[in-house]
Amino acid sequence: MGTFAQEFMRIYDRKIASGEITFSRSGITAGDFTALCMNGQYVIPEDRLQVVFDKMRMTEEERQRLLACARQQEET
Repeated sequence: MGTFAQEFMRIYDRKIASGEITFSRSGITAGDFTALCMNGQYVIPEDRLQVVFDKMRMTEEERQRLLACARQQEET
């Protein structure tokens, strides 16, 4: 398992490439997206993360994987 940013980008890239979502409908703010790209240790705050989960139509497995990455980073 990678960092939150790595796991998020894997999911994001797959959904963008498939046409399932667009950036404007992903629920992610430009600031959060930039932070994920620039800082490998960045984790989207939980209140905004729930919106992203819903807007990106993430599966339960995708949600759990991202939450596990976030928790792992908090512990280090």
